[in-house]
Amino acid sequence: MKLGLRIEVATLRGTREAAPRIAAALKEARAGGTFLFSLGPDHTGRSLGTLPRVPRLKCYGLAALLSGTLLPAADIGRRGAEAMRSVQAEGHEAGILAFDRVRWLKRIAAAGEAWTADALRRARDRYEQIFGASALTHGAPGWRMNRYAFRHAQRLGYRHGSDTRGTGPFIPVVRGEIVACPQLPTTLPTLDELLAQGNTPEEAVRRLLEASRDPPPTGHVYALRAEVEGTVFAPAFTALLAGWRALGYNVVSLRDYATGLDLARLPRRVVALEPAAGTGGAAATEGKEFLAI
Repeated sequence: MKLGLRIEVATLRGTREAAPRIAAALKEARAGGTFLFSLGPDHTGRSLGTLPRVPRLKCYGLAALLSGTLLPAADIGRRGAEAMRSVQAEGHEAGILAFDRVRWLKRIAAAGEAWTADALRRARDRYEQIFGASALTHGAPGWRMNRYAFRHAQRLGYRHGSDTRGTGPFIPVVRGEIVACPQLPTTLPTLDELLAQGNTPEEAVRRLLEASRDPPPTGHVYALRAEVEGTVFAPAFTALLAGWRALGYNVVSLRDYATGLDLARLPRRVVALEPAAGTGGAAATEGKEFLAI
């Protein structure tokens, strides 16, 4: 029984400090994960409203909260490249979150094809500069996508994407167009979402483990933020890993989670947009079956 980990790494601090901590915790638990890196400028300070409702100063640090405003935007790809490669060298999958995470979050809903394609190409090119190979997976920040992003993800040759929320792997259909890049959606609530509902970390862990029981045949995908589970809430993440292991899960990267899936038999699902809790945006979500009778 597999549980895939989708790990968003949004900031320079998250790349250089939190991501290696998460990698170490995964090694201790004999687990794997997919680290989705932000590869260009760190403009976190320009969009604090998109951050989860956690103790932001403790999780993100003052430099990140001011990056792009009172402080120059740090170039994550240049200053964090060594840390990114070290995480991959530990055996984890490295993928793309975005080139400029904040610009993506602010503009993707209304962006046209030219802007979307350029943003994806810039992320691809920077990834290749850092890792010396093409990226095989993409996971949009906050699951925010548009129809052009799905289309170009297919053209860029990604093996799979984790740009949606849903119940299990599916072939996305966007405005009647089948996108030949399977989606591995996030199937569980996130720790920060449960904390925002007033749960203590211990209560959030208990609720997540309860939600993990009786999984669908394809298992689960859990999304975490390096700046949350890799800092203040690291003990909660350690407890989650132990709890999943006790439930019989093999915690793996999205690459390993997708191994063995019969792509020809995956359901075709229309991608819908649903309100994203706490951010005012809309998340791409698995919708109804395409051409269902």
